Amino acid sequence: MERLYIIKAENAGNLTVSLTFSDNTVQTVDIGEFFDKRSGKAERSRFTIENGNIVWGKNWDLIFPVEQLHAGAVV
Repeated sequence: MERLYIIKAENAGNLTVSLTFSDNTVQTVDIGEFFDKRSGKAERSRFTIENGNIVWGKNWDLIFPVEQLHAGAVV
């Protein structure tokens, strides 16, 4: 089985992110509940793709398992 990774991530609005994976699957995932109410919109939309995963913060302050993102829900 090939390694699954994110190749594209876009802010989809309403605290969701649209992700395209290496197997061409596209999922829109709600990440809002993982930010506290003090987080600004800019902070939530400041993500990067590093090593095939979507991350927030300079030190990967927030990261999710790729398999959960691929399934469309993070637990």
